[in-house]
Amino acid sequence: MDDDFMVAKVHSGYVGRIEGCTVVGVAHTGADAVEQARELRPDLVLLDVYLPDMSGIDVLRALRTGAPDDPSVLVITAADDAATVAAALHGGALHYLVKPFDSRALSEQVERARRLRGRLAGLDRAGQEDIDRLFGAGSTRLPKGLTGETAALVERVLREHGGDLSATECAEQTRLSRVSARRYLEHFVDTGAAQVHLRYGGTGRPERRYTWAR
Repeated sequence: MDDDFMVAKVHSGYVGRIEGCTVVGVAHTGADAVEQARELRPDLVLLDVYLPDMSGIDVLRALRTGAPDDPSVLVITAADDAATVAAALHGGALHYLVKPFDSRALSEQVERARRLRGRLAGLDRAGQEDIDRLFGAGSTRLPKGLTGETAALVERVLREHGGDLSATECAEQTRLSRVSARRYLEHFVDTGAAQVHLRYGGTGRPERRYTWAR
C-alpha cells in the first residue's frame, strides 16, 4: 500500500510480474489497508510509512497480531531514520526497503517471504537447524571445515555478481578449488541464503547455478 497512486501502481506492477504472485488489493490509507488485509487475508503486505491518516508503523502493529495467519509485512518507504527502522524491526516487519529501489530488490524480498511461508507450512515440529534457517541465523553456524572468512568471500562474490554463478566460476573469482567453492555455495542454499537451479544443455549432467537470495 502507498498513499501515492502512481507509486502504488508501479509497485503493484513489480509484484504482478513475479511468477506465482497475484496482487489482491491496493490501499491508499492506513485504515483501508487494515480492513483489506482482514478481508482478503494476503500472504504479504507492502507497506509505506507515510500515510494520510496514520503511521505505517501503526498499521504494521495492527497487522502483526501474533496469529499464525498474520500476513508478512515488507516496509517500503522513503523514511530512512534509525527510529523508524527500529520501530519496523520491533513491530515484526520482514524487511525494510528504502525508496527508490528497483524491481529486483523487491522481487528478492517477495521471494524470501514466499520461501519462509513455505518452510513454515512444511514443519510439524521445528529443530534448531529449521529455526536458524527461518530466523536467518543459519549462515552464522558453519559446518565443520568451513570458515567465516571464506564464507564472507563467497557471499560477497555471489552478491556482487548480479546474476547466477556456477561453482567453477565462483572458484575462479575467489581463487578457491571448485570443490571448496561448491561446499560454501551448497551451505548457503541449505540455509536459504542462496538459490540453485539447473541449467540443461549438451550432454552430461545439468549445471548447478547459484544466486544470492537475500
